[in-house]
Amino acid sequence: MNFSKRKLLGLMTGVAAVVSMAGTNLAFAQSGEPIKFGLAMPMTGSQALFGTDQVKAAQWAVADINAKGGVNGRPLEMILIDTQADPQLGINAAKRLTSVDKVPIFLTSWSAVVKAVAPIANREKVLELSVGANSPEIATLGDYVYTTFPLADVDVSALANYTYASLGKKTAAVLYINNDSGVEGAGIYKSVFEKAGGKVVAYEAYDAKATEFTGAILKVKAANPDIIHIQGLITDLPQVIAQMRQLGITQRVSTYSAGYNPKVIEQLGAAAEGLIVTSLAPGVNDNPNVAPFVNRWLTTEKRVPNGLPYTQYLYDSPYIVADLYKWLAKNKLPATGENLRRALITIKDFDLPMTGMLQVGADHRVKKPVYLLTVEKGAFVPLATIK
Repeated sequence: MNFSKRKLLGLMTGVAAVVSMAGTNLAFAQSGEPIKFGLAMPMTGSQALFGTDQVKAAQWAVADINAKGGVNGRPLEMILIDTQADPQLGINAAKRLTSVDKVPIFLTSWSAVVKAVAPIANREKVLELSVGANSPEIATLGDYVYTTFPLADVDVSALANYTYASLGKKTAAVLYINNDSGVEGAGIYKSVFEKAGGKVVAYEAYDAKATEFTGAILKVKAANPDIIHIQGLITDLPQVIAQMRQLGITQRVSTYSAGYNPKVIEQLGAAAEGLIVTSLAPGVNDNPNVAPFVNRWLTTEKRVPNGLPYTQYLYDSPYIVADLYKWLAKNKLPATGENLRRALITIKDFDLPMTGMLQVGADHRVKKPVYLLTVEKGAFVPLATIK
């Protein structure tokens, strides 16, 4: 299969069989019609491990909302398109959602995809909500692009400060994947750690498609830091840590929320001990709704989700959509991207089942507590909460 056909197949995989939304911009007087929104996520490709679980969480939420009467008696319908976390496929998905399905709102994730589709959202005046991407640039992408997930300057900053002030680490090395998320997250960690009083003694990038990291790791080893921070993805993080341990590096390792994944422990075994990760969603001891959510995974999928915090945010995202549409109905306004944006700005505060209170700021950002966890005896355990 050649590259173009493979991309086409990826775009088509997972697309819901839906009808045209000719009535989207009509007033809410037409009760009973489905209320539609788009979700563009990676369901195949290298990031499918995360993406498919996030999609499943959103599907559960739509089913739960509809089981309780939908939105003022109207069913919520999610139009799903696969992006493979590829910016070009993301653009194709956004064009399909805005031009063919004519949804006034869609959700997506992965920083490169969120950035790539932003011009379409702004041009078509369709509300784009980023759910899970963490590039700080997302807050600056235009009037119709908002995040419902805290950006890297929230959890990475908290982690860097905690590392210096509470763990007493005075020097750090930073390894990062050479993509939008890695470059920006690593830059934040370096800036905050040094501002706190620490010193970054090694700052090394690696290619997004690399499987061999020896060159960068040996530079880190020579610098002999107190701690090593890795700003990577779930696909490369275990490999980097494993190769570090094989080369005799024993220092403690930290990373952001991508590392909060049972697959990391499964792949690394004892090499994962001491790993510090961030989470931007409450755990089972912080929110009574989380334990039943985890049990739902154990019952239906026979496992915990890959990237629990991300699945929590994806579960909550249809509830945000439902609240926006309820506001339109209350104010008797047609379902347009402009009116949904107005609803988002007006409501601001959302009380969500999995992640709790979420406030969308005028600066297109959200702020949440940062939960730090560490690996002890093969399990993630709470380390600290930073508010």
